[in-house]
Amino acid sequence: MLLDEGFNKRQVAEILSRNSAIVSHFYTRGPGAGQAYVEALRAVVQEVQAGGPRDVTALKTLAGRYIQPRRTKAGRLARVRQKDTLQHAPHDQWTSGYARAGRQHVAAGASRLKPIVDAAAESDGAIAFTVRASKGRFLIDSGRDDDSPRVRDHVVQRRDGTEERRYGHSGTGFDAREWQQRVTRAHGDVTTAITDWMVETGRLAEGAKISHIELRGWKPGV
Repeated sequence: MLLDEGFNKRQVAEILSRNSAIVSHFYTRGPGAGQAYVEALRAVVQEVQAGGPRDVTALKTLAGRYIQPRRTKAGRLARVRQKDTLQHAPHDQWTSGYARAGRQHVAAGASRLKPIVDAAAESDGAIAFTVRASKGRFLIDSGRDDDSPRVRDHVVQRRDGTEERRYGHSGTGFDAREWQQRVTRAHGDVTTAITDWMVETGRLAEGAKISHIELRGWKPGV
């Protein structure tokens, strides 16, 4: 097995183009788990044991030849829901996506949110997001229209003194192309793009830190 060859579960997941949680299921759910990846894993193990390349990128390409996209009973390519994001199988038409980032990932720029922004922009779509920060760092009283218009249930109080506030969830959302440009100007840093917008619009105190972000994108009319 690849673990015996010195690879860790995260690397195995990357080789299979899947979330590391799925790899963990191979070991906790017993016989039958991961059957869709058996051929790919066998091919990769044989390549490594034969002295072939151990580069994860090369092995990922090899594994991809043996992994067939999961399909629904109707024969359509299925969507694959992971812990923190909704991904779509190759060639499936993008209609919506969701991703979230916790404290550490937000501090590093929340890069896992960027593909949702990009996909929504390419579809002339919209985005909305929820941010969490210290309650005292929000500058507009919760529930007011000048904070989040037409969204009355957009505030969640947390016991640790933080608040979650929702933006763009009133139906139309924010223009994804505009936000893609914002993220680009921030050099791909989604956390900075959202923080700067909140400071510029008077919603968040300058220097405040966002600890969590949830972002949703969708294609209108679908």
